[in-house]
Amino acid sequence: MQDTEENEKKSKSQIKREFLALRDLGRELVELPGKALHQLPLSESFRAAILATRQLKMEALRRQLKHIGKLVRDEDIDAIQIALKNLRQPLGMEIKAFHEVESWRDALLGGDDKLLEELCERFEKLDRQHIRQLVRNANKERVANKPPKSARVLFRHLKELMSDAGEIHIINE
Repeated sequence: MQDTEENEKKSKSQIKREFLALRDLGRELVELPGKALHQLPLSESFRAAILATRQLKMEALRRQLKHIGKLVRDEDIDAIQIALKNLRQPLGMEIKAFHEVESWRDALLGGDDKLLEELCERFEKLDRQHIRQLVRNANKERVANKPPKSARVLFRHLKELMSDAGEIHIINE
């Protein structure tokens, strides 16, 4: 009875917006990798419906997404959204660290000796001579229009330093 009273107070447009938001949440759940999906607080029947959706195409997919939008109403939406946020957060930190390592590499290749000093202070394992050698080789490769092998090695080395220091683990390159 209370549900119908709440729906009467809401406009038709508001109800539609809420349904579309639930459907979008369902679509996001369908697009998650299987490992991440199992970390979410979902009922087994809802998880099975999401997994079944992954094999569908075109019109069947659209209908199933609509169905998932209805099924998600019975789930704890707040808990799902919090869990999704927590899943995304480490990835965001990983991307930020990836960009930081890229900017270090680019600055070092540009001749930023001040950054090299800062990195030496920050990371105990940093071998200044090895870094300078990689920078020299990368700049020679760039001038000779060769593949950037040394620049890649420099990036990997900086990434490993960051991972070894326990600051963050970068999966992708």
